[in-house]
Amino acid sequence: EAREDIYKKRHFAVYIPSMYGSYHEKKFDALGLAFRLESLINVLFEELIDKIDLTLITKATFFQIYDRLRLFDKALKLDGIYSFELERQLDFLLHSLEVKGFTFTQYLDIFKGFAQAVKNIINDYYNNVHERNLNRILSVAQTDVILPKYLPREPVIDPEKLKHRISEIFFRERITLSLGLQQLDLFLTRIFSVLFDQSEKLSKYRLRLLLNYDPHIAMTPIDEVRGKVSGIIYLGNKGLNMVKLKKYGLPIPPGFIISTEVFRCREIIDSYPPAEQNFKEQIAQNIMLLEKITGKRFGDPFNPLLLSVRSGSSISQPGMMDTFLNVGMNEKVAEGIAAKTGNSWFSWDNYRRFLQGYGMAFDIERDRFDALISEFKQKSGVPLKRNFTGAQMKELALLYKDLIRNTGIDIPEIPFDQLRVIINKVFDSWESSKAKAYRKIMGISDDWGTAVTIQVMVFGNISGKSGTGVFFTHNPRWSGDTLRLWGDFTLENQGEDVVSGLVKTLPISVFQQEIEKRETDITLETHFPDIYSALRKWANELVYEKGWSPQEVEFTFEGPSRDQLYLLQTRDMAMREHKKVLSFDF
Repeated sequence: EAREDIYKKRHFAVYIPSMYGSYHEKKFDALGLAFRLESLINVLFEELIDKIDLTLITKATFFQIYDRLRLFDKALKLDGIYSFELERQLDFLLHSLEVKGFTFTQYLDIFKGFAQAVKNIINDYYNNVHERNLNRILSVAQTDVILPKYLPREPVIDPEKLKHRISEIFFRERITLSLGLQQLDLFLTRIFSVLFDQSEKLSKYRLRLLLNYDPHIAMTPIDEVRGKVSGIIYLGNKGLNMVKLKKYGLPIPPGFIISTEVFRCREIIDSYPPAEQNFKEQIAQNIMLLEKITGKRFGDPFNPLLLSVRSGSSISQPGMMDTFLNVGMNEKVAEGIAAKTGNSWFSWDNYRRFLQGYGMAFDIERDRFDALISEFKQKSGVPLKRNFTGAQMKELALLYKDLIRNTGIDIPEIPFDQLRVIINKVFDSWESSKAKAYRKIMGISDDWGTAVTIQVMVFGNISGKSGTGVFFTHNPRWSGDTLRLWGDFTLENQGEDVVSGLVKTLPISVFQQEIEKRETDITLETHFPDIYSALRKWANELVYEKGWSPQEVEFTFEGPSRDQLYLLQTRDMAMREHKKVLSFDF
């Protein structure tokens, strides 16, 4: 039923009648709603397309493309456009995603078919319908009756050029007003452009490698892991344990994990700029999340964020691959930390440690750094490094830097470039001679590769009330099921010092001190009771409540209270075998 709300008005001055108001009729209202919905859907299609990263197309991208192409097909059918060719190409693409070993050139052929299907739709539903009538009209129409939008700015000279211009504008408008057709055409054009670019720049081998690379599982925040990247194969044993501890609510430094997917496909990431750029952007996004969590900025001298970078294979290989601490440091950052904390010794000690780890990753022997610090101690007359002044620690750190540079090794000053180099060195350490020898002895496959765990630094060397250590949930020397913390810790040091056996350590518990007859009255249990009780509580939770096997756990505390304690990693510990001695019963 029509509803008319029309108001008439007469201009008395010139007796010109006019009217205003509205007129409603269901069929017109429905038509208007349909036009508005089509316009909205076209905008949503554009947003869907923009959400796909088409700078790099892999097999994982084709799954996203397929989902969107199905929506386009549905929209065209709603608009009365049915295409058998489009349905056939969709079926092609769906089955290709289920087939192993499908090649890049085969995907290229499928999308050639999509392009032809769209071209045929335009011909069947637009060109063939209107072209004859349009030509007849243009053959008799005069220029003065043609709408201005169809006419060029310059005077018309060639009638054929004018006819071509009018036809092009007319058909483009028809396509623009259709539901999803223009967006589909632009979508396929973008896909084609990237596919051709990849096929021209990459060999068959690298095309196959790129096709199998899934950038969506390249990395994940520790506290937001989901999907297939959540397994031990992608995260590694260390990374997976960090994820679990975080879910239990235990104090884990914030961070993210670069999965073994990157290790597996690092050749294509390093050699193909769009893949490398995608990887860098993901790193930058994850660092931004850490900056948001911590309130610090990576590379900012006045409020710097420092990172630890650790390896982590699916099968644990302790000590065989590289670890980097204090990543993101340079001289300006060191000066900034010194100014912010008022502790220049701490700041330059961190820089010294970073430089030594960096240099050793480039095959400078530890002995050269040890000789340098020994000579410096003799020269300064200070036997222990913890007694250096801040100025002396700075001088020593710069001597380390000179040693590295005089060896011909470049140290990136830009923290992000530094991080990128270090990630590659962690990956390279999988192929180191000691890692290969370990895997050969232990019978571990060389094909696992390693993940990389990147976390916010926590500092066991920030004061005399800070420290770091490793504890076992059970005594490693005795067989038995009794939970008893046993291990070593040290004050004013970082984790690598304990793990590498570089410093004199202190016992965890009083019982351990008595059994091992340690010549010290300092234990974690007596001097840091809050730290000890927290570790014991968490060990009890893991072993008895969560059902974990006995664990070896690395920890760092920045002060004596429980809220200054962090767990850095954990792995299964090797337990002594329970053996029964058989005897005759007389």
